[in-house]
Amino acid sequence: MRSLPNLRVRNLGILAHVDAGKTTVTERILFLTGAVHKRGEVHDGTTVTDFDPQERERGITISSAAVSASWDGHRLAVVDTPGHVDFSDEVERALRVLDGAVAVFDAVAGVEPQSETVWRQADRHGVPRIAFVNKMDRAGADLDTTIAAIRARLGAVALPVQLPVGREDGFRGVVDLVRMRAYVWDGGGRVETEVPARLREEALRRRRDLEERVAELHPDALEEFCADGALSDGTLARALRALTLAGTAVVVLCGSAYRDRGVEPLLDAIVAYLPAPADRPPVGGGERAADPHAPLVALAFKVHATPTGRMTYVRVYEGALSKGDTVLDTATGRTERISRVLRVQADRTAEVSVALAGDIVAVVGPKTVRAGATLCAPHAPVVLEPPVTAAPVVSVAVEARRSTDTGRLAAGLARLAEEDPSLVVRTDPETGQTVLSGLGELHLEVAVERLRRDRDLEVTVGRPQVAYRETVVEGVTGLLHRHVKQDGGAGQFAHVVLDVAPLGGEEEFTFASTVTGGRVPQEYVRAVEAGCRDALAEGPLGGHPVTGVRVTLTDGATHPKDSSELAFRTAGRSALREALRASVLTLLEPVAEVTVTVPAESVGAVLGDLAARRGRITDSRVRGGTSVVTATVPLAELFGYATRLRGRTQGRGTFTTRPAGYEPLKA
Repeated sequence: MRSLPNLRVRNLGILAHVDAGKTTVTERILFLTGAVHKRGEVHDGTTVTDFDPQERERGITISSAAVSASWDGHRLAVVDTPGHVDFSDEVERALRVLDGAVAVFDAVAGVEPQSETVWRQADRHGVPRIAFVNKMDRAGADLDTTIAAIRARLGAVALPVQLPVGREDGFRGVVDLVRMRAYVWDGGGRVETEVPARLREEALRRRRDLEERVAELHPDALEEFCADGALSDGTLARALRALTLAGTAVVVLCGSAYRDRGVEPLLDAIVAYLPAPADRPPVGGGERAADPHAPLVALAFKVHATPTGRMTYVRVYEGALSKGDTVLDTATGRTERISRVLRVQADRTAEVSVALAGDIVAVVGPKTVRAGATLCAPHAPVVLEPPVTAAPVVSVAVEARRSTDTGRLAAGLARLAEEDPSLVVRTDPETGQTVLSGLGELHLEVAVERLRRDRDLEVTVGRPQVAYRETVVEGVTGLLHRHVKQDGGAGQFAHVVLDVAPLGGEEEFTFASTVTGGRVPQEYVRAVEAGCRDALAEGPLGGHPVTGVRVTLTDGATHPKDSSELAFRTAGRSALREALRASVLTLLEPVAEVTVTVPAESVGAVLGDLAARRGRITDSRVRGGTSVVTATVPLAELFGYATRLRGRTQGRGTFTTRPAGYEPLKA
């Protein structure tokens, strides 16, 4: 068997809720591996991955940033992802190409709303992960409580492999329950010692609990446990790796990245437990994963415009990608030439001669490749599933302040949408305004600020508007529509009968046909479905997209000469529009789950304000001396909420949001 050089590669993402410490963890990884020689800090705006001026000003990660490091003979490709809900599409695109992930949790706050969101995203992509409970040095930090929350809220089988040495501001190290050794940090680097006597009994109890849990989940471990009554260190480590790769369990570690405590064991765990590219399932019909000798298969997951040109970030799944190669973009059918292959270190790059299967690199040369496109060898075309792009929920009208800048504004917006597929640019047919849509108020603020800074444009922005939907409350049956057109030459004839009904659950649209006897041929049935999908783009209440509709084609008729797919598509579109006008519809508005953390004395004012915003309180509890209120609030009512909350809590209140779907608009 030919050797696979990617066995000593780890492609991983750092995932977490905003402010849990993702960027600090990434920064410490870079420092401890020697990739950088000075530790950067988020509050100083000196971190490697938050290199964009807006990221440094706002103190948050906006765009995923890739960096490289080496540890214990392994090359690590680390992607620091955003933690704010408005940039969850960046997380989605990163997870699509990563092999593993480290989920970072705040030891005080536990599982926060966006922690849960990114965890579910990783579940959808089947990405194995380990957990790192950060900020163990803070007042109120509790590893066991956080692990209980991971198990309860995320449904994960959490397996803690460490015991903290010290609590809160006395936290100084960890006990490794696999090797039964202690690591402490006292002003210098990591020092390995015997397990402290005062923790010996507790460490043995937790090691026994870990062995029992692993034996329940892993057959080889169970066999050894039954035979010997215990697990060897080697068997335990191998079983933990196997359970992690299978997604059956999650290894949990702890530390304080800011205090440089616990990061070296985290690096050891990344190498020990997270998958190499060859451990992942093969793609594109390949016989085995990450074969560098197979024809090229790569996925473009990010496009970035720099002052020196256009860079496309790609994950190479099979084969090799070299300077001068010609690749096929299966999304457009065009071939593109690779002029440079670059290893990326945030905003810096280094040219390499070749990228092998398992590598994440940037390439220069392709002019039209978009995020989600498959790049492959021209003689062996393959199409990989692209990342899912979230539908925008907030829109603003954008206009150049000077009429002479209209063209530059259009070019700037086109570039923004090219780099970030979750941004959508359209022209309002009624007002002629240019409308920019995105995933939240902050998402649009950042995009507009980029126009001002990167393009030196003066723009005016309208008040944010939410994206409404329309849905059927009461449908119609037996709606008959005849499409007949005769204007010389071949005519058009299509006769359809539709039933329209509400669709329960979260499904947006279903179509079925109960026509018998071949009265409507199958190719015409598909044309009717396509026409119905066309009609869903604009509803009768206000031109909003229609969702939650079940359409059934119950009857129809054809003409031997004048019937065609075009005729039946037109008939389907017109028939559904007519049926929707005859149905009872209601407007749906986007809602968000809002989690507000405030001092106890301010909770009354916050509850009253949420009620005034049509919020529905779903949970209220006290945690760490503060009140945490969770509510479902219409997105339209949250514009400007940050300013109001600061005013009502003397600047001490914080809140986070995450999408919670759509609900009927109440007058």
